[in-house]
Amino acid sequence: MEKPRILIVDDESDLCHLIKVALAKEGLTEVETAGSVQEGWEKFNSFNPNIAILDIMLPDGEGYDLCNKIRKVSRIPVLFLSAKSDEIDKILGLAIGGDDYITKPFSPKEVAFRVKAQLRRAGVYTMEMSVQTNVNKSMTVGPFTINHDETEVVKNGELLDLTAKEVGLMACFMHNPNRIISKERLFESVWGEEFYGADNTLMVHIRRLREKIEETPSKPAFITTVKGLGYRFIVK
Repeated sequence: MEKPRILIVDDESDLCHLIKVALAKEGLTEVETAGSVQEGWEKFNSFNPNIAILDIMLPDGEGYDLCNKIRKVSRIPVLFLSAKSDEIDKILGLAIGGDDYITKPFSPKEVAFRVKAQLRRAGVYTMEMSVQTNVNKSMTVGPFTINHDETEVVKNGELLDLTAKEVGLMACFMHNPNRIISKERLFESVWGEEFYGADNTLMVHIRRLREKIEETPSKPAFITTVKGLGYRFIVK
């Protein structure tokens, strides 16, 4: 299978470079960049990408405009990058045909992870296409294996379809097997923010993670709750 082709349309050249570096670390080296709607449309037609990453605010228009053009001729995954974090902007981006919406500032590694997730869903990326050097630097705990840069988790040889936050939680758990980890430490490690008032956010993500890794999510065997203290990742 040939390598996926990725188009980045953003007028911030430094940001494009950072994303390209993060993608290259994942073996995704077929990347073209553009700095405007017009150039993006020209590159789309000449490069024939498998996925497009579009900034919303561009010098000659909006990424929404380019997405509309793409959607008239293609169903490739489209990811929006934006400094706008309002819910209405996210809804608009998804409503016009976007597949994901990432607000700035963000981690280039997270963008690479989301790109891979969308490519997997589109059937143009498989686990075998990951950088081979990752295999020797991965960490295995129980039935789970996480790659060296902590962007993918495998259970019993099968790649789990996890979000970036869910991978972050798994990384924290796998580095601390059979230990109690406080909610505060989990949240601050994964979200990079103070825990204050974030109980519901953490609980929702833990529940969704359990649904993806547990045989019986209502009776978890791996991620157990330690009342009043936090969570414990149990492995033998």
